[in-house]
Amino acid sequence: MTPFTWQGITRGGRAATLLAVSSGLYGVAFGLVANQAGLAMIEASLMSFFVFSGTAQLAAVALIAAGGAGYVSVAAAIAVMNARYLIFGASLRPWLSNLTPLKAYGTLFFLVDGSWLLSMKARANGERDAGYVFGASVAMLIPWLGGTMLGSLLGSAVVSPQMLGIDFMLAAFAAAMMVGMTRRVPDIGPIVVGAGAALLIAEIASFGWAVVAAGLAGGIFTGLTHKRASRP
Repeated sequence: MTPFTWQGITRGGRAATLLAVSSGLYGVAFGLVANQAGLAMIEASLMSFFVFSGTAQLAAVALIAAGGAGYVSVAAAIAVMNARYLIFGASLRPWLSNLTPLKAYGTLFFLVDGSWLLSMKARANGERDAGYVFGASVAMLIPWLGGTMLGSLLGSAVVSPQMLGIDFMLAAFAAAMMVGMTRRVPDIGPIVVGAGAALLIAEIASFGWAVVAAGLAGGIFTGLTHKRASRP
């Protein structure tokens, strides 16, 4: 049985300390942008809890701000942007499969890019306690929620997050994560395809749809090239 202990949770939380600080800052940025898009603090906070993904939330808020996007469109955009968690979850299956459903799916519910990266690195270094994943994730969620609330409260005091470049913080974080995960030349392909799709869609639709297009194009390109590379 895979261990899931308070000691593991504590180790994961400590390892995520620096990322937790940045998570809080980006949460403030999201709260500000969400406020400018017309979302109440409770709406922004619920989105941060249930979605817990800066890139997906950025796309959703951009769609809302642009107007005309219904609940189905926003939900579809979030689903597309968070599709990568299917892969993240699959990569953690050898680690979490022996846990009870409550522990396994509860851990996956709070999983985020940063905690996944930390957990995969820790497992490669010999960590076996699945509580590590949960601890790292929750350590990033708490400041993310607090930052969202603070940003929403401060939103009325900021004339325009765009003028101060605050809205770009979430995109900058996503770019930093991308750089950290790019280790081989083939990894550049999805980035180029996604960026090209975003630039094209940005000319004919809102920024939110450009983000969605980038995720779809990059994901499809990766799927096609991976399948081709896997053939004997």
